[in-house]
Amino acid sequence: MSSATLERASDADFVLVTEWHLAADIDAVWQALNHPDYWPRWWPYVRAVEKLRGGDADGLGSLYQIEWTSKLPYGFTFEVETVEVARYERIRGRARGQLSGQGLWEFSPDESSTRVRYTWSVNLGKPWMRRLKPLLAPVFRWNHNAVMRGGALGLARHLHTKLLSST
Repeated sequence: MSSATLERASDADFVLVTEWHLAADIDAVWQALNHPDYWPRWWPYVRAVEKLRGGDADGLGSLYQIEWTSKLPYGFTFEVETVEVARYERIRGRARGQLSGQGLWEFSPDESSTRVRYTWSVNLGKPWMRRLKPLLAPVFRWNHNAVMRGGALGLARHLHTKLLSST
């Protein structure tokens, strides 16, 4: 099970950090993560992705609607706009909808492998979630970890490689 960290942040309800280490070159990992419209092919918790607006050649300015499932009997749909792209370094997106916040993918080559760090600074969109946040924080963390672990394993299978670690 992936073990993302959960921290309080002044401008977000939660900050969740996940790290993946894949036995794949950075270009392959970059291409897979920089094209969310293909995520449903390999990420088991991504039910559907609709491209609402194309961006530039690197994806900057693109807008996607992403429908997520989870380990819980509850799914989420939100839009993600790509607001920063530094090729082979980072992709930053802003989310709005049932969940809102910012997601940051950071990439670093490591010999013949790639390390990926994802930071999800999220605000809960539903009033019931905000009210129960203190009690449900461990459940939210567990669910996020499962979704991200599924992504790591799915990406490794998609790239025909090994997942070296996932935390």
